[in-house]
Amino acid sequence: MAAAAAVAAPAGVEDGGPRSRGEGAGEAVVERGPGAAYHMFVVMEDLVEKLKLLHYEEELLRKNNLKPPSRHYFALPTNPGEQFYMFCTLAAWLINKAGRPFEQHQEYDDPNATISNILSELRLFGRTADFPPSKLKSGYGEHVCYVLDCLAEEALKYIGFTWKRPTYPVEELEEETVPEDDAELTLNKVDEEFVEEETDNEENFIDLNVLKAQTYRLDMNESAKQEDILESTTDAAEWSLEVERVLPQLKVTIRTDNKDWRIHVDQMHQHKSGIESALKETKGFLDKLHNEISRTLEKIGSREKYINNQLEHLVQEYRAAQAQLSEARERYQQGNGGVTERTKLLSEVTEELEKVKQEMEEKGSSMTDGAPLVKIKQSLTKLKQETVQMDIRIGVVEHTLLQSKLKEKSNMTRDMHATIIPESSVGSY
Repeated sequence: MAAAAAVAAPAGVEDGGPRSRGEGAGEAVVERGPGAAYHMFVVMEDLVEKLKLLHYEEELLRKNNLKPPSRHYFALPTNPGEQFYMFCTLAAWLINKAGRPFEQHQEYDDPNATISNILSELRLFGRTADFPPSKLKSGYGEHVCYVLDCLAEEALKYIGFTWKRPTYPVEELEEETVPEDDAELTLNKVDEEFVEEETDNEENFIDLNVLKAQTYRLDMNESAKQEDILESTTDAAEWSLEVERVLPQLKVTIRTDNKDWRIHVDQMHQHKSGIESALKETKGFLDKLHNEISRTLEKIGSREKYINNQLEHLVQEYRAAQAQLSEARERYQQGNGGVTERTKLLSEVTEELEKVKQEMEEKGSSMTDGAPLVKIKQSLTKLKQETVQMDIRIGVVEHTLLQSKLKEKSNMTRDMHATIIPESSVGSY
């Protein structure tokens, strides 16, 4: 548990208590940087770790027969109904773990009331929820992860959980380390003399006794040539200890190179022998099957010829019937073409007939209808009234003209009398 806490510490909280993930989520929503779309995945992974610290598998999942959610369960849409039920169940359990009573969500409960109750409990813990409640109804998204993460942190605070510093195991250093490259030998580096020797075990260890015997023979051959015999002053116990110390380093790993042509040739010979042995067994079966198939084909050919000879007249009749059928089809197509043309003409004639009928109906209705006569009488009376008015106006105009003429005439006579009177008076003088 300490190792798990140490691993999860950098992602979620610092030493001394759980850190608020809600503030980070709020900042990510406000800033909306390039990684804001993936921030809910990080929050969801932290939530899973916090739920494991709260032992939700034993206390919640097993009691309610629920499957454990994945690391990105509430971050991606999979099944909105199932995700919403899981969200309500986890939120109710976390609120109860945080020391506040809360009823579990039932199947027929109002989802809006459940969401409002969860948000009210979240605000009582001092957390902000500046988003519409409809964001939680889908059962997934950054707001769902934020709410569950805040409730998990409150539950961890209530049980008094604190993060501890990680403890690293102390590794004991070996006294002597031998590089593996120096201890490994390829097949080409092994001397041909050691290939024929027997090995003690299946791990390709070279027998130390054989090496000792070979070195002893070589030493004896060389010492025979020398005049003086060299004697060793090394202690046998020290020699045996040195041998035991060096013995693990004398391990020879013989690697078989798959690209070697000798291995390929051996494989080809093995496959060839296997193919030849299998061919001997299957060749007889194949020959027998071939003979049976050939005999069956011959029988089928002979029967086919016999049937053709017996049914030749029927075939000729069938061909004649086929020819008659093709001719009948051609005549039918020609007749069908004429019928289609005549139907088109008939449709055009019927359309024209309908138009003529409609015009006749309109004319008959107009002839039998008395409305036009009434309109004509009304127009005549109007014309008579207008003519009377025009006659009156004409009389008035004639009267005014007559008066104007009489007036002009009287004026002219007066003027004339006025001019005649002075002339007579002048002549009298």
